[in-house]
Amino acid sequence: MKFNLKFLFITLFICTISIAQTKGTISGVLTDKEMNNQALPFANVLIKGTNISANTDIDGKYSLNVNPGNYTIIFSFVGYESAEKPVTIKANETVTINQVLSSGGYTLKDVVVKSTANKEKETALLLDQKNAVVIKQSIGAQEMSRKGVSDVEEGLTKITGISKVGSRGLFVRGLEDRYNNLLINELAAPSNNPFSKIVPLDLFPTNIVGVIDVYKTFNPNIYGDFAGGTFNIQTSKASKSVTKINLGFGYTTGNSFKDFLLSSDADTAAGFFGFNGKDRQIPDFLGPNASKTAFTNDQALSSVSGDKGFSASKGKSPLNSSLNLLHSEKFDLSNERSFAYLLSINYDNSYAIREGVDRTLDIQTTGSKYVNNFVTTDYRFKTTTSALLGLNYNTNRFKLAFNTLYIKTTLNSIKDQFGQSGGTAIQNTLIRTNQLDQSDYLNFQLLGEYNLTEDKNQTIKAGVSYADTKYQQPDRKFFIGQKTGEDEINTSYGANNFLRQYLTVDGNSFVSAMAEYNLKFGKDGKQNKLTVGYNGNTTGMESSYRFVSSRGDAFSSSINNINDHIISDLQANNGTSFEENSNSTWKVKLTETANAGYTNLLLKFGEKYELNAGVRAESTTKETKYRGLGSFDSPFHVRSYDNFYFLPSLNVKYLINEKSNLRFAASKTYTKPVIMESFPISYQNADGTSVQGNTLLKNSDNYNVDLKYELFPSAKEMFTVGAFAKYLDNPIERTFVSNATTGTVTTFLNSDNATLFGVEAEFLFGLNRISEDLAAFSFGLNTTIMSTKVNISKTYASEDEDGIITINPSIETHKGSRDLQGASNWLVNSDLKYEFNLGKDWTNTMSLVYGVFGKRIYAVGTNGQDNTYELPVSQLDLVWSSKISEHFDVKFTADNLLNPARKLEFGNEGTIKVAEESLLAQSYKKGVGFSFKVGYTF
Repeated sequence: MKFNLKFLFITLFICTISIAQTKGTISGVLTDKEMNNQALPFANVLIKGTNISANTDIDGKYSLNVNPGNYTIIFSFVGYESAEKPVTIKANETVTINQVLSSGGYTLKDVVVKSTANKEKETALLLDQKNAVVIKQSIGAQEMSRKGVSDVEEGLTKITGISKVGSRGLFVRGLEDRYNNLLINELAAPSNNPFSKIVPLDLFPTNIVGVIDVYKTFNPNIYGDFAGGTFNIQTSKASKSVTKINLGFGYTTGNSFKDFLLSSDADTAAGFFGFNGKDRQIPDFLGPNASKTAFTNDQALSSVSGDKGFSASKGKSPLNSSLNLLHSEKFDLSNERSFAYLLSINYDNSYAIREGVDRTLDIQTTGSKYVNNFVTTDYRFKTTTSALLGLNYNTNRFKLAFNTLYIKTTLNSIKDQFGQSGGTAIQNTLIRTNQLDQSDYLNFQLLGEYNLTEDKNQTIKAGVSYADTKYQQPDRKFFIGQKTGEDEINTSYGANNFLRQYLTVDGNSFVSAMAEYNLKFGKDGKQNKLTVGYNGNTTGMESSYRFVSSRGDAFSSSINNINDHIISDLQANNGTSFEENSNSTWKVKLTETANAGYTNLLLKFGEKYELNAGVRAESTTKETKYRGLGSFDSPFHVRSYDNFYFLPSLNVKYLINEKSNLRFAASKTYTKPVIMESFPISYQNADGTSVQGNTLLKNSDNYNVDLKYELFPSAKEMFTVGAFAKYLDNPIERTFVSNATTGTVTTFLNSDNATLFGVEAEFLFGLNRISEDLAAFSFGLNTTIMSTKVNISKTYASEDEDGIITINPSIETHKGSRDLQGASNWLVNSDLKYEFNLGKDWTNTMSLVYGVFGKRIYAVGTNGQDNTYELPVSQLDLVWSSKISEHFDVKFTADNLLNPARKLEFGNEGTIKVAEESLLAQSYKKGVGFSFKVGYTF
């Protein structure tokens, strides 16, 4: 409890006048057992039965001046078990009392957690979850560290109803990435990748994150664009002076020290750190606009041969590695002011080999046959570099924060597809795709909060951010031939057998802003709260998608070394040439805005009921400009959507007793498609497959209801069970269709409507409830069971190359109803924790973490073909974290111990059956990973 300084001064002054004695001093240090006896700042120290108190400073130190006598000192901190110590004080004497606090029972209500560092603790977050009116869950740095989590995406899979699916992001309650939204420090954040709705959260290392809040129900101050989850990443803030460096290495079975192919320009020091690709941009002589331009021989040699062409380096994949540096300082200034800064720099890389089958179907009335039947080997070298600079200035009534977040990623991949291609009888076709993906993400944020009154009953807060993003595949090239030896092919020159693509999607700007006024009123001036606010964002982006292909007579040529100087060898022997031959949608321009005003009212009725009701009025616009088939400079088609949403929400909390709550929530939200789901380009792959955006996609309207019971037996334990239901109008789903050349096209459609019903349960408890011999163990488990039903629309809209829209009968195979695409009927996450000491200062935590999800539809079946399904995957990880001394800590992780195959499977319940022995569409194994990280704190 924090006392008014004037009142404390007057009290001490009166005591000094009335009792003219020389005082004694009580001082000491409070430490945190849950954090390996680190200093515990901002804890409370109180002389029992008096108003004499103090808070510990940033180093956990405290000091009290008292008159001689016998006293009892109470040590306390939110979410921790209080401790009492008797003490006798004599005049002019200093008594030192140090105390260790650990988590335990609590009965505190309406508390404020005063330290960001301690908000990251599991116990403080559980207390925050208990006291919040809205339904939310959070995971902090402490829990993610204990569970061996290296990035935010992996950490969020430990929360009920959330699963991670390969490179496709997070699924919340069975809903795909498109149904999620992301905030960073409460401000909207753009995606760095047009194939993802939000920034892939595996790019955020845990040491730049303090707490992640997950909202699976809606309240008006967050954007209405979600039905699965809204993630609010609170970036780390400095709470004390720390300098720490971590160095890590990882080995993965089937991946490390294996034969590995890498683009020749990435096999350099610059490539190792993700700064390659400068020589792989589209050639300057082609100019800024697409045209049908033929290359001269010199231009062809300089732009597509050697290191700028199809060359690859062949070697062995090394160990994965990572480096993290964290430095923070906090300065206590006069008049209750402070300034703090935090700098985090992170780098990691990984070498992965994905080997398995890759098949697509040609739908035939006599039975579908494989059109492609490959064994695919994909060599993937990924780098991520990130940095966070956070500046914080605080006074008694004013807070100001400035954050700069930078993320750079590169993915150098070489994929070899070997086998049958295009439905031919030839079984030794080799298709090689050599690709570089790059993204750059820079986000500046300025946030402020001011208490208009000294009692803090009226506050305003505001923030603005500017982000610049760029995603590109500056050099995506492939060639096709018949394999005749280990590194030899025969190929037919021409017919696009040698092709390069240049794709960029530039987010020229993304601006986000928010402003909010809060008024507390009622009993004690703080029982109820009114909130009125605004938030919004605007973005503009532009794409360029251009092609350079081989041209000339369709003669055959033999290439003896497919890894080196392919094109220069062909040109020397045959005088081959290249030309630009882009499709007409080489240029697309997209602008989007969202602006919303909201109001929210929190009312408390007696000691039991809390009601949080509000409404959000949100206006969105979207304009897409693109060209249809024709000349490269034909007029733009324009597709515009303007929507206005009136989004009410209601959250009701009933306090059953001090340890349990009953909650109810209801709301309306909406969902926009991922950029590339509605982007009017056809993204072409070398094997004839493609991804086609659908400009006619509508937003989904979502209606949500939740009912939840929570029990918190102690500060470290929890049991919850809940039921939820959703109705989605015009849900967006992935589907496969066939084009004129029997290649599989991935595209997206709106179904008529969908309903979801489910139950969730989660518990976390200490095994000392079973036996005191198990007091060092704790167990947590969460599970979701769900049923979904989609009603198929009887018609669908299509658009031709001239922009003319027609209404067609549905092409879906199953005309009645089916499960929702992307939704699992069940999923389970669990972890078992064991804490033990190997010495006085050597503390250890071991965790065994398991997760699995049920079978689900990957793509909806059309034209007689059944759905394609994603099969269950079980993930088992072991983590051992050890604090060896004040300075050294180590962490050992063994992940994916079960090493299951990741599989897609063709269903065979359509009107046209699969006439093949195997229904397996895709498969690969990740391998078992072993990593070791050592940290040193200065």
